[in-house]
Amino acid sequence: MITLNVNNVSYQVDVPTDMPLLWVLRDVIGLTGTKYGCGRELCGACTVLINGRAERTCEYDVGGAVGKQITTIEGLAANGLHPVQQAWIEHQVPQCGYCQSGMIMEIVGEINDGRPKAEIINEVSNICSCGTFQRIRAAILSLQG
Repeated sequence: MITLNVNNVSYQVDVPTDMPLLWVLRDVIGLTGTKYGCGRELCGACTVLINGRAERTCEYDVGGAVGKQITTIEGLAANGLHPVQQAWIEHQVPQCGYCQSGMIMEIVGEINDGRPKAEIINEVSNICSCGTFQRIRAAILSLQG
């Protein structure tokens, strides 16, 4: 048994330690906001926060997450919307929406790392097949700080 702290809730999961964290979150715990995209840590659809830092989970072994705080899109804001989520709404960022939870988590992780907005815009490597990057850029620039 492995104990995981996900969104401030303790979960006991009976899975191999080398199982990708993505599948534990989605298939075992039932938090489906984190998406599968490429399976190679390239697209970013599977991004969550681990100890406040953005991590891609499709190749992240669950054993490496033991003892760490995992935050998924479902747990990002306990009371309402996180400022990044609010900016997404205000700038009508999503088109299909598939990549958006990973994109939001990546940007929150970059903010948590203390990166300035201009760096975040240039450094985010998550892929949006719909091409909403202009709206993503506008949403990032609208954030306070």
